Amino acid sequence: MSAPLAGIRVVDFSRVLAGPYASMMLADLGADVIKIESPSGDDTRSWTPPVDDSGRGTYFSSVNRNKRSIICDLRDPEGAAEARQLALSADVLIENFRPGTMTQFGLGWDDLEAENPSLVYCSVTGFGSGEGAHLPGYDLLVQAVGGVMSVTGAADAEPTKVGVALVDVITGQNAVVGIQAALRVRDRTGVGQRVEVNLLSSLLSALVNQASAALNTGVSPQRMGNAHPSIAPYETFTAQDGPFVIAVGNDGQFRRLVGLLGLAELAGDPRFARNENRVTNRGELRTILESRLSAESVQHWVHTMTAGGIPAGPVNDVGQAIAFAESLGLPAVTEITSSGRTSKQISNPITLSRTPTQYRLVPPDLGQHQGAAWLPAEGTS
Repeated sequence: MSAPLAGIRVVDFSRVLAGPYASMMLADLGADVIKIESPSGDDTRSWTPPVDDSGRGTYFSSVNRNKRSIICDLRDPEGAAEARQLALSADVLIENFRPGTMTQFGLGWDDLEAENPSLVYCSVTGFGSGEGAHLPGYDLLVQAVGGVMSVTGAADAEPTKVGVALVDVITGQNAVVGIQAALRVRDRTGVGQRVEVNLLSSLLSALVNQASAALNTGVSPQRMGNAHPSIAPYETFTAQDGPFVIAVGNDGQFRRLVGLLGLAELAGDPRFARNENRVTNRGELRTILESRLSAESVQHWVHTMTAGGIPAGPVNDVGQAIAFAESLGLPAVTEITSSGRTSKQISNPITLSRTPTQYRLVPPDLGQHQGAAWLPAEGTS
């Protein structure tokens, strides 16, 4: 059985993260992705260190597998003409230039739709194509103005960004959903359409309960460190040798927790019997719990609580997190070999029982597939 997106050609003009993440997800699902790069290449090619064993940057590698790279200098008429040919051959086009830039090169939606009416044209912006079109779409900037930094970090510390460009990743995922929805419509009608996603709207949607609280109460949530505004105990606690997480999600789990700790009387204490009471009195509860938790190690508590049906876990670093997933039998790591190279990659998180994701090509060198863009992907590695 062929891959879900086999036969779909994606011409990807995007750089850095949100757009390349989206095109990589489509490529994993079988699409033939042609990465269009300037003569200097995607910015992330030079974002080093760190580098892998071959000396190539790990940032670029993280979002560019399964793609072919060609160079088109859009400022050169010949390069722009080649890019236009590719765009007119595409099922999907992805771009994340500032609004209006693609039009300058004859590659805007209105320029292409008349000649390629089945095209799905996806634009990724920072703040939309209207009043915010002039604003630069950097993940850190959007985390700041989009509110997530205001709820991240300790209450007595400065606002803190998430430790990865999560807004870009979420926006890339939204782009994939929008593109596949548009392809589904095209399957029925034969007609493509424009898909627009932006970082700010993606972040506001991803704020879920925090945004809902602000919208419906008129009071914006504040930073609470690792605590949860609506559940307790649901945060990090300190054991004898360091921090770990307890994530109690209901009253039954709380009763099991305090029973396991030898503090069963807390389950009947009116300050803690119900979740809403525990949220109100979380400071007192934390003090009581930590006085008991400090007597044993993280490993002891995680093992004991997990066995007792209480969600708990250590605060792993990234390497430990990958190893943990592997220990659970989750396919966290994939090695791709092509063009005489091997690249270690984090696996696509989507599992399909009949048409699994595919790993065909290592992240390409700049212009590696020049002159081969019209060939099927299978013949260009």
